[in-house]
Amino acid sequence: MGEILDVEGPYEVAPLGRSLVELAEHRPEIVGLTADMGRFSDIHPFRDAHPDRFFQIGMAEADLVMIAAGLAKTGKIAYCTSYSVFILRRALDFLIIDCAHSKANVKIFGGMPGLVNPYGATHQATDDLAVLRMVPDLTIIDPCDATELAQVVKAVADIEGTVYVRSLRGKVPVVFDPDEYEFELGTARRLREGTDVGVISTGFMTQRALIAESVAKDRGLSVGVLHTPTIKPFDAQGVTEFARNVERLVIVENHQTTGGLATLVTEALYDAGIQKPVIRIGIQHRFHESGSQAYIEAKYGLDQERITRAVVEGV
Repeated sequence: MGEILDVEGPYEVAPLGRSLVELAEHRPEIVGLTADMGRFSDIHPFRDAHPDRFFQIGMAEADLVMIAAGLAKTGKIAYCTSYSVFILRRALDFLIIDCAHSKANVKIFGGMPGLVNPYGATHQATDDLAVLRMVPDLTIIDPCDATELAQVVKAVADIEGTVYVRSLRGKVPVVFDPDEYEFELGTARRLREGTDVGVISTGFMTQRALIAESVAKDRGLSVGVLHTPTIKPFDAQGVTEFARNVERLVIVENHQTTGGLATLVTEALYDAGIQKPVIRIGIQHRFHESGSQAYIEAKYGLDQERITRAVVEGV
C-alpha cells in the first residue's frame, strides 16, 4: 500500500520533540515537563525552543505527574515525559487520581516501553498496558514509527483528558509515508490483506510483522497485517472483521502476553464467537535479565526470526 515506505528504511531523530515544537508554535497553552530525562525522552527540542514553557522536575516522577495535573487545572495542556517504567511504578497513584480520575489534560509519553533496553527488570516496563488499561478515563496509544508518533503528539492535544503514549525515542524508524498515513484514534489499520494468516500487532512490532509478511509472500502465503495503535479505546470490531477472513492468527506485541494486546484480541474474538488458532508472540510472565538488545530479544522470542517463523510455519 502507498502509505508504507521501505520497512527497513530511514530513521528520524527525536520525532516526539520535533513534533511538539511545531504544535506549540500555535498552541500557547502547551507546556512540557520531564523528570531529569530531557534528552533521554526526546523532549529536549521543545525545551530549547520554548524554555519558558518547559519544567525540569528532577528525579521525582510522582511530582512530575502531580505538577502536570496541576498545570492542566490552570488551562494548560501538559506533556510530560520519562521512562515508562518509572512513571508506572513510581507515579501510578498520581496518574490514576490526579490525572485520569480528575480528567486532567495531561499527555504522558513513556519512553523505553517493553523489552527495549539492556538494563534488566528495573528498567523494563513489560506490564504497562496490562496495568493501565484497567484505569477508567485513560486513553492508551502504542505508535509504530516516527511518522505515527509525530502525528500522535499533535492528535492527543485534542483528546480530552489523560493520555498515555508508549513513546519511541532516539533514531526512530520511518515505516509509514507521512504524506499517505494518518493516525486515527480508536481505529485499527489494515496494512496488508490476506487470507491464510492474519498478523495483529501494535507498536514497533508492526514493522516486524510487515517484514514477516514479505517473507511469507515469497513462500506463497497470503498474509494480512492489522496494526492496532490504539490500545484504549480498542477497535474490537475491526479486529473481529479482520480475523473472520483468515485461517489462523499471530498476535505480536512488545509486552507481556497477558493483559495487553493478546488479551484484548482474544476477548474480542470470544465476544464475537470466533474460534481461530492463535500464536501469541510477546514477553512471558517473568522478570528479564540484563543483556544486549539482540540477545534478550532472541532469548525471549521477540526477534524477527521468531515472528517470521510463527507467520510462515505456524509454530
